[in-house]
Amino acid sequence: MSRADHMDVAAYALGVLDAQDAERFEEHLATCWACAAELETMVPVVGLLSGIDGEAMAALEQTHTDPALLDRTLVAVRRDRRRTRVRQLLATAAAVVVFGGLSGVAAGFLGDDAPPVPRAEPTQSVPTAAPSGRPDDPNDPDVGGNEQEGDQHNATDPGTGVKTTMWLAEKEYGTQIAVQLSRLPGPRTCRLLVVRKNATSEVVGTWSVPGGGYGTNQNPLGLELTASTSAPLGDIEKVQVQSVDVNGVASPLVTVSDL
Repeated sequence: MSRADHMDVAAYALGVLDAQDAERFEEHLATCWACAAELETMVPVVGLLSGIDGEAMAALEQTHTDPALLDRTLVAVRRDRRRTRVRQLLATAAAVVVFGGLSGVAAGFLGDDAPPVPRAEPTQSVPTAAPSGRPDDPNDPDVGGNEQEGDQHNATDPGTGVKTTMWLAEKEYGTQIAVQLSRLPGPRTCRLLVVRKNATSEVVGTWSVPGGGYGTNQNPLGLELTASTSAPLGDIEKVQVQSVDVNGVASPLVTVSDL
């Protein structure tokens, strides 16, 4: 093999050899461990020089015999690299603006002395017991603060003073019941009872009331809860909130009827 065969490693790695020369070099490469080792070391360099086309490489080869052409080639390569670097910086800055915000870009340019960028805190979920502007009025807009689905029904028990607003919505599975309660003293255990028009009943929810109650002077937070029943809306006669003592005896606290 000629000395030129050993010098074709770079040209082969960059893909600038024609088909005939590339085939010839591959035959040489199969028997030359030195060229094979050199080709392996040039793999990372190929990625860096992949932006240079075949014409540029051909011109570069001519610089071996023309020093002036070498100078012009180096100037052109430096200019091209500067332009490429500017485009990369602009693209990086645009990405930072989009994903990090303009303040993030400024912090990056200023370095470690840049003031920290404030971050928004996650929104807290709505508590089950919603604050009420007037705890004795479950219809106050501040109670819950959300529009409920279904028909609204209000009731106040004259004996216990417990007040409620219920929304009953017909569903494929039966009926959804949303309940707001206030003036509910504690401590006690309560349950929600659905009474059908055929005189059967179903307990659809139970809960405990703390000592301060719900929607009281001690605890101004009204209570919100949601339950469901398999009974169709048209089959329900009334929905009742009951208090259950330690012996399991239930007594009504407030009732929504005439549904």
